[in-house]
Amino acid sequence: MSDSRSGTTPETTHSTAHPRFAEALTELGLTVEVRSFPEGTRTAAEAAAAVGCDLAQIVKSLIFTADREPVLVLVDGAARVDVERVRAELGATTVGRADAALVRETTGYAIGGVPPFGHRTRTRVLADRGLLAHDAVWAAAGTPHAVFRLAPASLIEHARGRVVDVRERTA
Repeated sequence: MSDSRSGTTPETTHSTAHPRFAEALTELGLTVEVRSFPEGTRTAAEAAAAVGCDLAQIVKSLIFTADREPVLVLVDGAARVDVERVRAELGATTVGRADAALVRETTGYAIGGVPPFGHRTRTRVLADRGLLAHDAVWAAAGTPHAVFRLAPASLIEHARGRVVDVRERTA
């Protein structure tokens, strides 16, 4: 099966997911199609091009720190996170982006491959309401080369996320 936008033939087995993420899928009783793209889906734009979907249908799983505690923020690929809105949602004094070492320590995954659930450490999860505007969304499956598709409400539920408004407002 060739992808019309990228011209590549993706692999579609669970074996292409990160082992920790594949285990999380099993524990949650979820059966999803994991698609692998050898050239990578590290950024939201790369993932959207590979899958052949709108940028807003890609889920970015971003780790921030709120008063030095990690928090996962899920937002669509076309949006930017408003750090001040995250701070207000959490009642935190300070909020900032986590560095690569903290992302890996918290989630067990490298930046560019962080899935919305199946992490090493349970964190608070904020899911931007904008994700619910889609019938289906695509998220990383634990590596910068693999993604999976799921209904956004199901994805947020399995991530144990709280639906909030944390995207930057557009003019």
